[in-house]
This record gives sequence, structure tokens and C-alpha cells, in this order.
Amino acid sequence: MSGTDGRPTTAGWGPPGPTFSPFDNTPELRPLRTAARAGKWPEVRAWFGSLDSVEKVTTGASVLADIDGVETFLEQAAADLPADPLPRTLLAERYIRIGWDIRSGARANHVSRDQFDQFHDWLRRAERLLIDVCAEQPGYAPAWTARLLTARGLELGRAEARRRFDRLSAHHPHLYRAQTQLLQQLCPKWGGTWELAHGFARECATSAPDATDAAAVVALAHIEHAADLDGTDSAAYLRGVPVRDDLRFAAQVSVLHADYRPGWNSVGAHSAFAFAFSLGGHHALAAPHFAFLGDLASEFPWQYTGDPRATFLKFRDAAFQAQGGAHR
Repeated sequence: MSGTDGRPTTAGWGPPGPTFSPFDNTPELRPLRTAARAGKWPEVRAWFGSLDSVEKVTTGASVLADIDGVETFLEQAAADLPADPLPRTLLAERYIRIGWDIRSGARANHVSRDQFDQFHDWLRRAERLLIDVCAEQPGYAPAWTARLLTARGLELGRAEARRRFDRLSAHHPHLYRAQTQLLQQLCPKWGGTWELAHGFARECATSAPDATDAAAVVALAHIEHAADLDGTDSAAYLRGVPVRDDLRFAAQVSVLHADYRPGWNSVGAHSAFAFAFSLGGHHALAAPHFAFLGDLASEFPWQYTGDPRATFLKFRDAAFQAQGGAHR
């Protein structure tokens, strides 16, 4: 059942939702997957050429990197088109993903020396490609965005990561994927501090125009902070009135703003608010975000729970019950 914008409505809940795949949640990405699985570079290149925003290009680069085996035809494309930044950037994104899969998402003390060696090797391959792209085309945002991941993984430090972000932002300010990547760098788990992380999140929220996704970085910062605390302290942190009000303001100036128009990052942005409000027990405030999401969800941050699907369904039910079942 769909609304006038083609998105699922909130009526008639039931199995199997939610869906976490970006290809399920954003149908425009499906032709990219089809072409990539078939190893058809001309179709992949044409798909990227049809996009009307840098935000979409960076999203496409990220999801393409998740498809096993694409490095084969991307390596050939990069060799055949040495002056084209796109195949080299897409290949670098794929190398980064291969490396990160080897490293895993575990904390550093749970990653072996061999994993780190392979991880860094793949990231150095990516970095060599990206350095050349950025030297040739200093305003090429997809490459600078990918270099935020290599900066973090290669432990080049906050100053270098911020330099890369600022170079990108000089040409393309308020790029949501880049903002989320720098936020990770500024968290304590990557050598930052909570003061830096929350300060950057506020910077994203206040410097961007209203009705964009940027202020969702505020929710992501609070989620990361809560995840760094023990269970009881984590819930208490998100229940706090200052955090609740911070989240509410960020939602109102971004995804709940009257002028907001859904885009490819909307599921992720609404998921961040729905997750943060729900963990803090602010279920009525989570309800508008679940109303938008329907049966859609982004992998992050729901992957922070032991059972993302069950957690999503539990929180969604609690949100709509808090609103008197109006959306059930």
C-alpha cells in the first residue's frame, strides 16, 4: 500500500518489514546493481552520468562498493580511461570496502595484526588512486569523500581528515555522507572527543539551510555517544532532557521541516532520529519518523542492536502506541 509519493504508508503493518537494503529502499539504485552484477561498465557509467547531484553520486559510489566482484570491471575501466575520475574513484571505494570487510567493525583490540596489515594494504591502494584524482580535479567531491574513509582507516589524524573535509566543503558544502564520515573520525573510538563530535554535529545543523538532512548528524552524534556508554548509562543519557531537546530541534529544522523534500538519504536520516528518540524512551517524538519510514530502514544505526529487525518493530509499535494507535 503506497501513499501519493509512492512510499509505503503506515497502514497494515505485518511481516516481512522492515527492509534494510538500499536497493529495496531506493528503487532508482536498482539499475546500477543490475549493470554492476553483469559487469557492464558502459551501463554503470551511463547510470552515474544521469544523476543530477553530487549527493547521489556519492551514494551510488557507496552502494556499488558493496557489490562483490565489481573491482574486476572497474580495474579495466580505470586502465582504459586514465583521465576519467569516475572509474578510479569507484574502484577506490571498492578497495576501501574490501579492506574494511577484512578489518571488520570490531574495536581495534579485537582486530588481529594480519587483519590490520591487509586492511591498510587495501586502503593504501585506494589512497593512491584518490590522490591522483584529487590532484587532477580538486573539486571532485566523490574522491574527497572516499578520502575521509582512508584518512580514518590509515590513522592519518583528525587534522588531516578535517583538511580533506574542508577541501570538499569549499566546493560542495553540506554533503551528508561526508559529514557522517568526519563525525566518525571525531568520536573517541577514532581518537576524537565527545566535545569535538558534538561540536561538529552542531556545526552541520547550524551552517546548513533548513529542510536538509544535515542536522541528522546531531542524532548520529548522540547515538555514538550512547553506544560508548554501558547499557544503563546509555539509556539514561538519551533520556536526558538536554539530549531530547537537542534531538527535537535538529529534527524540526531538518527532516520534519515543512519544506523538506525526501531524497536518497532520507531513510538514513529518519532512521537516526527514530532510533535515538526510541532508545531514550521518547516514543511519541519517534512516531513521525516511523510514519515516514513505513517498512524501510537503513542498516546504520539499527545494526548497533543485536536484532535490528526486532528492535525496529518493537520501537515502531511503541511509537504508534504513544500516539494512541493513530497510525496502526
